Amino acid sequence: MQRSNPMQKIVLNYPKTKTGLRRRMRWGETIIQTVLFLSGFFSIFITVGIVYELGKESMLFFTKRQWENTNKPLAAGIELDTTEFLLGSEGRSLKEGELIRLGLTGEEIMRVVSINGNTVVVERGVEGTQPKEHASGIQLYSATQVTLWEFISGTEWQPQIQKFGIWALLNSTLMTTTIAMLVAIPLGIGVAIYLSEYASTRIRSTLKPILEVLAGVPTIVYGYFALTFMTPLLRIIFGRDVVQIYNTASAGIVMGILILPLISSMTEDALHAVPNALREAAYGLGATRLETAIKVVVPAAISGISAAIIVGISRAIGETMIVAVAAGAGPNFTFNPFEGAETMTGHIVRISGGDISYDSIDYNSIFAIGLMLFLITLVLNIISQQIVRRFREVYE
Repeated sequence: MQRSNPMQKIVLNYPKTKTGLRRRMRWGETIIQTVLFLSGFFSIFITVGIVYELGKESMLFFTKRQWENTNKPLAAGIELDTTEFLLGSEGRSLKEGELIRLGLTGEEIMRVVSINGNTVVVERGVEGTQPKEHASGIQLYSATQVTLWEFISGTEWQPQIQKFGIWALLNSTLMTTTIAMLVAIPLGIGVAIYLSEYASTRIRSTLKPILEVLAGVPTIVYGYFALTFMTPLLRIIFGRDVVQIYNTASAGIVMGILILPLISSMTEDALHAVPNALREAAYGLGATRLETAIKVVVPAAISGISAAIIVGISRAIGETMIVAVAAGAGPNFTFNPFEGAETMTGHIVRISGGDISYDSIDYNSIFAIGLMLFLITLVLNIISQQIVRRFREVYE
């Protein structure tokens, strides 16, 4: 009987394949990966397109020259070589160095050199235009152009008289946003703490969907709710002489109610993500449930709470229909929340819905305001990302 050698090597012959150890192609996974990549690329493409259109139209607002009728007629006709002529006594006064032209469709541009009463000395054929003869009685038009400094520093927004100070609209936007956050932040965090730390699973599953129904109500309904309920309530409390029918206070309060579900839901998710080990440790040290929630859970979830607040602020700044209905329909640089004032989004709605000509300064101002809103939202998002990175806690 022959015994087998335990040290004998066993050789396994595997069938040779052409692919070897190379990764096998999975067409389904490749298609899904391609679709996901195209989705992300498409979203970036849309964002770039929006920024491009806003920037292009906004540049027209700041660079395109607008011609305004001075209501000054030409008293006598002028020849090709005339550099001094007489104007009527009525209308807006001119300034030295100002660009003018005769007639709305006049092809010749002149520059005012000096003014002596109704006599004007000009430089003919400015900016490559050719001098030409002009008949008496033609209206004089002056060139106006919005500067960036005027836009970001002015407090009066009246396009009819060439006043484009964004602070008249930005101030009311910040007022309504501040009032909304004063309502939404404490209530939203309070609701989130109750749902996360006090409510049972049954109560949480019932109250949270009911609370989120508020986010599904159309904003136009909130606008009329502010106008027909909140404004009369404020007028009863503070007096009819104090609170105007259109005011930023009622719009801000109702806007806070609109943002409440957003902040409470995101905050509750952040609180719920805090490990139970931290709560149990606090209870073991003798802390009450309220002390645990305020001193342990909330600080641990501060990054998520901060992100929820920033998102709520962005939502408030971009809100349109509530402020368009209840805040007012006229720019007003005021710090009184009981007075009417038009926000940036409300002004865009009113102007875009009116009878304005394409490529006019009023039309281009809409895009300048929209670009300002985009920049504010971008800054808020950057701040949110920095806060999340700064205060993010990682638990194992």
